[in-house]
Amino acid sequence: MSEETRQQLNRREFFSFITVGWVAFTAALAGLGSLAFRFTYPNVNFEPEMDFVAGFPTEYENGVDERWKNGFGVWMVKQEGKLVALSNICTHLGCVPNWLPAELKFKCPCHGSGYYMSGINFEGPAPRPLERYKISLNSDGKIVVDKTKIFRYEMGQWDHPDSYIGV
Repeated sequence: MSEETRQQLNRREFFSFITVGWVAFTAALAGLGSLAFRFTYPNVNFEPEMDFVAGFPTEYENGVDERWKNGFGVWMVKQEGKLVALSNICTHLGCVPNWLPAELKFKCPCHGSGYYMSGINFEGPAPRPLERYKISLNSDGKIVVDKTKIFRYEMGQWDHPDSYIGV
């Protein structure tokens, strides 16, 4: 075969290249179509529920109970005859403080804000105390925490009857 003849594609090679091109083009269109479909499909929100049942008041000892910290973002604090639901979000930059039972305080790992067991800030850059959530008893006598209603200390709302349960 002469070199001039070899440079030309034969019919079988030509159709092989065309087939590969069409397969690549179809795959690209399918990929774009799936991305467009995913864009129109709604996202699912996996945030915790805004209200939940937290058991009976007799299940709580004096002090801080952390069983709802990870699942619902709430500490249950029982002291001085009151049971309150404290938010576990630092009022400085939104980090999650840790409960330090040996020191009887909440300590934020981000910037060192400290809160007493009651939620009052006493050290660090936190501008205000932790927030309380609405807490009540249902008809079965179980505690219901409603995170849609917030009570702030600096606004004088901690004395509101929905911000605590007498125990």
